[in-house]
Amino acid sequence: MTLPLLQIDALRLQLSGCGILNGISMAIERGEYVSIIGPNGAGKTTLMKCIAGLHRKWSGSITLHGHPLSSYGAKARARILSYVPQAEGRMIPLRVEEFVALGRYPYGSAFASMTSEDREAIETALQQSGLMELRHRTLNTLSGGERQMAFIAAALAQQAQLLLLDEPSTFLDYRHQVGITRLLERVRRELGITIIAVHHDINTAAASSSRIYALREGMLAFEGTPGEVLDTEVLQRIYGTAFALVPSPHRAAMPYAVAGGLP
Repeated sequence: MTLPLLQIDALRLQLSGCGILNGISMAIERGEYVSIIGPNGAGKTTLMKCIAGLHRKWSGSITLHGHPLSSYGAKARARILSYVPQAEGRMIPLRVEEFVALGRYPYGSAFASMTSEDREAIETALQQSGLMELRHRTLNTLSGGERQMAFIAAALAQQAQLLLLDEPSTFLDYRHQVGITRLLERVRRELGITIIAVHHDINTAAASSSRIYALREGMLAFEGTPGEVLDTEVLQRIYGTAFALVPSPHRAAMPYAVAGGLP
C-alpha cells in the first residue's frame, strides 16, 4: 500500500494556554490540490505552520513519506515541502531573481557557488510565473500580485514535492487571482506537485481543489469534495451564518456560494 505524502493524526496545539488545534487528522495524497477553509481564528494558518515546521510544541503525529516530520533536518524537509505565507506586509529590497534564487538553499552550502542545476531551476521558475520581464526589479517596487507571484516562484525554484500556501490570492486584484490560480493548477498537473492551500474564499477553493477540509474552532468540521461543501447546511455549520447557492456564470456544473443568504 502506498503511503500518503503527508499524514496528520490527532494534531493538537496550545498557545498561551488556549487550544488552537484540537485533534486534527488528514491524509494528503501525491498530486492532490487540497484546500483548507473556515472562519477567521479557526486555526488554518496555525495548521500550515505546524506542517511547515514553524510550530514545534504540538502533540500528535505529522509524517512525510511515512517518516516523522521531526526526523527531517531543515534542508531535508525543504527538499520535500515549501511554504508561502500570507502576502500582506512583506517588503524585501532584493531583485526578483535574487529572491527566487533563495529557493535553492536546500541544495547547497552558505559558501557554495551556484550550479547549472540552480540556474536552470531559477530560470524555469521565473518563466512559469511570468516574471522574466520583472527579474531585475526589486520586490519593494512590485505590485502586491507581482510580489506574491515572486514568492511562489521562489517556492517553485525550491523544487519541493509539496507546496503549502496560506491565502495565496487574498488582497489581490482579479487578474492576479486568476493568474495565481492558473499557475498552481498548471504546476500541479504538469509537474505533479501536491498543493495544500488555505483559501479565504469558498468559491475559489471549490474551483481549484480536488478535496476540501474545513476547520472551525480548531477542530475538523468537514472533509469532502467541492460539490459536497457547496451545500447551505454544510456551509452554515462551518461558518455559523446562512448561505445561498446561485448559478455560476463560469461553472455550469457547480453553484456559487453567497454568504448571508438571499433577501
